[in-house]
Amino acid sequence: MRLAPEGVDSKTAIVFSHPIGGGAFLPLVNALAHAGVHVVYCNPRYRGNDTALIMEKCVLDLGACIKDLREKKGYERILLGGWSGGGSLSLFYQDQAEHPTIRETPAGDPADLVAAELVPADGILLLAAHVSRSMTLTEWIDPSVTDETKPFDRDPSLNLYDRANPNQPPYSDGFQARYAEAQIARNRRITAWVKETLAALKADPDAAPERAFCVHGTMAAPCFLDPAIDPSDREPGLCYLGDPKVVNDGPVGLARFTTLRSWLSQWSYDDSRADGLGNASRISCPVLAINNTADLACTPSHAQRLFDAVGHDDKELHQVKGADHYYLQRADLLPEAVGLVQDWISRKGF
Repeated sequence: MRLAPEGVDSKTAIVFSHPIGGGAFLPLVNALAHAGVHVVYCNPRYRGNDTALIMEKCVLDLGACIKDLREKKGYERILLGGWSGGGSLSLFYQDQAEHPTIRETPAGDPADLVAAELVPADGILLLAAHVSRSMTLTEWIDPSVTDETKPFDRDPSLNLYDRANPNQPPYSDGFQARYAEAQIARNRRITAWVKETLAALKADPDAAPERAFCVHGTMAAPCFLDPAIDPSDREPGLCYLGDPKVVNDGPVGLARFTTLRSWLSQWSYDDSRADGLGNASRISCPVLAINNTADLACTPSHAQRLFDAVGHDDKELHQVKGADHYYLQRADLLPEAVGLVQDWISRKGF
């Protein structure tokens, strides 16, 4: 979808994209268009469903959109609008556009980002962005699940939602460290099973080529219950989908339904190449990062880590105090965010 303000000519477009798309009607996207900015929303092939999502193919889709805008629409400057999960996608794209190396997915399937000749963007906006899908899932996953075949037999000492758990907010440094280690360990156990299962399927000519599976317990970050962790203006006891205890095992939880190949590409702590921090360290274009201080999804450390990871000095980090993830509770703060973007575009000569 292209939003070109009537009567406003521009050779610059902000291209928003997200692994599962669907953001064309977000308040910030439309507010920028109403302010006279040419905005394009690129929906990848996985619009609205990340069950079988492959991050490398999202990059290919974004690349096709950018080429089309340059060759057919005449835009000379492209800025990537990395809102939420689009932030790490934008960084992954730019990293591969500047330093193409990937020719296949983590599962070994064809996805040639080198042959695609991706066109580098001229700048990146990280707007209420998280560090990556794989890292965010790992930081939110419930480590009290110690056996994926018995997901509701949980370790009470790691179960944030078990009233009998002796570890209660405010959480000690020792508990936080143990909890984080257990989260990474769970992600790696799932990854090991995925690789073993995928290898067995590939070795059996009569087997189905793919397998879907369910991941229970994926909304259990300590910061949801302890506002002293990654402090901000957010409302304690909530996640971006509501009550985290309900969402943890609800049908719309993060990574609830997935496939072997998709897990490796978008959710695996060690195997996903859409690593926002690593990608950010290798890009050379200017970066504008904006953190919404009341965001229930992307707490302040996400913006700070992304900002710190950018390996050059042509970067800025700004705060929109009191803004939530979608600007739904504080629509009055939209003009401030739009102003930050417009000012940056003007100063950079875009």
